[in-house]
Amino acid sequence: MNAVARSGTVRELHELDLLAVAADAPRVWWLRPDDAAIVLGSRQHDDLVDLDECDRLGLGVVRRRSGGGAVLVVPDQLIWIDIVAPPGVAPDDVRGSMIWAGELWQAALSRFVGDDRLTVHRGPMRHTSWSELVCFAGLGPGELSLDGRKLVGLSQRRTRNGIRIQGSLYCAAPTIDVARLLRPPLPAAPLPEVATLAVDAAALADSLATALAG
Repeated sequence: MNAVARSGTVRELHELDLLAVAADAPRVWWLRPDDAAIVLGSRQHDDLVDLDECDRLGLGVVRRRSGGGAVLVVPDQLIWIDIVAPPGVAPDDVRGSMIWAGELWQAALSRFVGDDRLTVHRGPMRHTSWSELVCFAGLGPGELSLDGRKLVGLSQRRTRNGIRIQGSLYCAAPTIDVARLLRPPLPAAPLPEVATLAVDAAALADSLATALAG
């Protein structure tokens, strides 16, 4: 199985129709945005973001249908790959399906980095003072760490037609400080440092597709 590459704006890629593509068999989507944006979780308020600063930096503001904190999506800095599957492929419960996805990510990444450096988080949500605001500041079930720092962020959307587990990692250090895009008050503690892994996106997407097929 090879990954399905899809291009478009960050907004268009978030709005892909789950039913039209994933009703028959599991798929891996390698999503290649042609713009940059800060993406808010479904429960975050619009007034969280400094719109003037985003406009100055040329960033769109997009909302996804899954939960969690904000994610900065910048082409060539973030790799975005989703696992999409019809009912019955992933475990029925949210936590179980996230760990299932995390194990697939671990199998895919082990081709590029020593497996002993990767950890799938299987415990409850690990909070920080920033984790309600920024996705990569906390660690949820199924998410991966590299040498103790968060590497892969996951979020999930479930419907009667199937499941979409969105995954992302930074292949280069973000050039924009996501804290600058948020309105105060903000936590006094520094934003946790995110792990980065310089890896070929197409090869990683195909490796994840192979893990899913297996």
